[in-house]
Amino acid sequence: MSGAGGPGVAEEPLRFGYGTNGLTDLRLDDALGLLADLGYAGVGLTLDHMHLDPLAPDLAARTRHVARSLEHLGLTATIETGARYVLDPRRKHGPSLLDPDPDARAARIRLLIRAVQVAADLGAHAVHCFSGITPEGTTEDTAWQRLAEALGPVLDAASGAAVPLAIEPEPGHLLSTLADFHRLRHELGDPEPLGLTLDIGHCQCLEPLPPADCVRAAAPWLRHVQIEDMRRGVHEHLPFGDGEIDFPPVLEALASTGYQGLTVVELPRHSHAGPQLASQSIEFLHRAAKGIRAPDRNAPP
Repeated sequence: MSGAGGPGVAEEPLRFGYGTNGLTDLRLDDALGLLADLGYAGVGLTLDHMHLDPLAPDLAARTRHVARSLEHLGLTATIETGARYVLDPRRKHGPSLLDPDPDARAARIRLLIRAVQVAADLGAHAVHCFSGITPEGTTEDTAWQRLAEALGPVLDAASGAAVPLAIEPEPGHLLSTLADFHRLRHELGDPEPLGLTLDIGHCQCLEPLPPADCVRAAAPWLRHVQIEDMRRGVHEHLPFGDGEIDFPPVLEALASTGYQGLTVVELPRHSHAGPQLASQSIEFLHRAAKGIRAPDRNAPP
């Protein structure tokens, strides 16, 4: 058995994946097998207790098992770190890189560094992360300072492992827009390992540019892409066709950039129907991408 990432499909302009945070009712081996059978090229693997637990004492052995499974199935991976309660059973996404408590921030930093190591061991093409929500009573300047300082050791680890760190603008977070990403990039001195996770739905939700224009504007920094439908002004991840996004121009723009990573379906609130939505999503994306060609990298400039 092999997925769309296997031999004979290198000419495909876009490589689609599905996020395991939308398959939490499945064992990880079953989820990976499902995605390969459906023709996905890869998986957005969220490190969480029900799949590849980043806090488990046998993480290294389990990572080796997942690496063998990915190779057998012909899948590639991105490592995602958006598990809701993996560090704190009472606070969603807590603690964050902005937490007032230095020890709490250190726990998130350790998680991200561990994610970088897992990504390196799996041959993943990026590690996804986000800033977190600005804590009550924290000034904006202090929050940005904390974020920049916290990312330092993570970027060092990413550089050493040759795995890009792809931070995601997330509605409601300190870093919520593409403009915020560029602020962080400049404040850090534009470090080579720092890239961008672009969520297409988030572009529809709150960016001033249409999603296809966001893709073109973000192209130089794209290291990971998440995709789902969404409505303007409403941060709700929706199955394709339930929102407002016109997807063929978005996929055309993405292919035109030469982006080589995964484009991962992100439906974290739909695990109850994960297998069905995974099947429907890949069919929708193939229809939306029909006729799109990859840029000719051998053409003269």
